[in-house]
Amino acid sequence: MKLFIDTADVEQIREVWSWRIINGATTNPTHVAKTGRVPAEVYREILGIVKGPVSLETITLTAPEIIAEGRELAKLHENVVVKVPLTREGLKAVAALSEEGIKTNVTVTFSPLQALLAAKCGATYISPFVGRLDAVGHFGMDLVRQIKTIYTNYGYKTEIIVAAVRHPTHVLEAALCGADICTMSYDVMKQLYDHPLTDAGIELFLKDWATVPKS
Repeated sequence: MKLFIDTADVEQIREVWSWRIINGATTNPTHVAKTGRVPAEVYREILGIVKGPVSLETITLTAPEIIAEGRELAKLHENVVVKVPLTREGLKAVAALSEEGIKTNVTVTFSPLQALLAAKCGATYISPFVGRLDAVGHFGMDLVRQIKTIYTNYGYKTEIIVAAVRHPTHVLEAALCGADICTMSYDVMKQLYDHPLTDAGIELFLKDWATVPKS
């Protein structure tokens, strides 16, 4: 399973890229707004760091507008993936962009039927939001499993990006159900390394090593 970082914080992206574990990045308008910077400048910096897919989200609502915006975003770099909301207009735009060879990531996905429609329109990626479903009393990972089954049944090539990840268990469940990608915040990604028994083991080994004669 590939791992993406979900942020527009350039310094976090630079740090995580140095860990050699991530394969790409995703952003959204909220992340970009938090930077307080001009979006194009942020995008260029991210694309200069990440040597893999980088999802940049459209902020228009009609198909012609989304298509035009997507074309402009795609000009920034060959690794740009145009992120499009799952609406009728959005999927019309996805079909058109896909025909032009522009990669797309269909976002704010909350049902398996929405994911089916996105795949039929040629989406490169689908982003089910598991954490937001959990927050309203549903089981977000059930959605990922349903999408996986549908795509396997019919041979769709659309890759599943598990998004809105809230904790390491979401990452584990994504891997167990065969998701292609999991995108997460810097804080969740740091937690993947952590285990109290690892810390205790290192501390014990170093303590014991300190008693070993050095000559």
